[in-house]
Amino acid sequence: MREFVHNQSAHCENGVTSSLLKFHGLEFMTEPLAFGIGSGLFYIQIPFLKVNNAPAISFRTMPGAIFKRTCKSLGIKVVRKRFSSKENAQQYLDEKIEAGIPVGCQVGVFHLSYFRVEYRFHFNAHNLIVYGKEKDRYLISDPVMETTTSLSAEELQKVRFAQGPLAPRGHIYYPLNVPVITKEVLQKAIITGIRRNSRDMLYIPGGIAGVKGINYTANKIRTWRKKLGSRQAALYLGHIVRMQEEIGTGGGGFRFLYAAFLEEAAGILENDQLLRVSEKITRAGDLWRDSALLMSGIYKNRLDSQKDYDNCADLLNEISAVEKDAFLELSKIKFMR
Repeated sequence: MREFVHNQSAHCENGVTSSLLKFHGLEFMTEPLAFGIGSGLFYIQIPFLKVNNAPAISFRTMPGAIFKRTCKSLGIKVVRKRFSSKENAQQYLDEKIEAGIPVGCQVGVFHLSYFRVEYRFHFNAHNLIVYGKEKDRYLISDPVMETTTSLSAEELQKVRFAQGPLAPRGHIYYPLNVPVITKEVLQKAIITGIRRNSRDMLYIPGGIAGVKGINYTANKIRTWRKKLGSRQAALYLGHIVRMQEEIGTGGGGFRFLYAAFLEEAAGILENDQLLRVSEKITRAGDLWRDSALLMSGIYKNRLDSQKDYDNCADLLNEISAVEKDAFLELSKIKFMR
């Protein structure tokens, strides 16, 4: 029976995807490759939807999409299940563990006992791997943790059936029948991922997603201080920073991760144009980090003028322009098949 190896990563779903595929023999599958093939880079602010009493903002694609897209692009069949019964969910998990099959699980963060208290809040799109069981404890490989850990049956059930937005309902997933991946298949998967991500950032209708969505948030930030008052507006900015820098890799980190993907893709596709786009995406990542520092200053009451909010908005407008330029160039690259 193959031994499961824990790999720490920057973001949970990328880490689960790459670790599960490595377990099944795809040693080349790095975290940036999983993120890029799965077209994980994104931005959206959903109007009228709140998360923790603050705007619903995401810097990544929908939970589960990275794993699903990566496997589909590589011709890998997958099993995905949700459950209405907690007992059935645990029984199915036990069967897979007994068979020596590590599985990905979507969980809520709030009740994860091995997370530091300040990182526990109501967020139901975290991913981890259950790879074994010792006595009454499940062995956990959480990609954002340095080492493996464990949860009791009760603790694992609680996070697998967390309530609220994106409730996981015992969501479990794993690869099935992983074939040998040729260089041609890998190249095609990379190109598909790039094309899809370019489309998502540039051409999704409406003004709340992709590069247009970043400008949408910028326009909202300009109004928050006057509309909401200093305290509530600062809390909203603090929430953006939390989503950006503390949940997975957030805004800046996701951009650095995508830049790393483009560097790997440049070698695999033998296309140096991708290196130039990688530099632009890295620039966007730097600007996201700058915005987080500025927003943190307002949240911590070090800054509080309307000009400070305008400066935050200006930074987001600049980020939108940089990312638009990068993805327009990326969308125009003619790849050799």
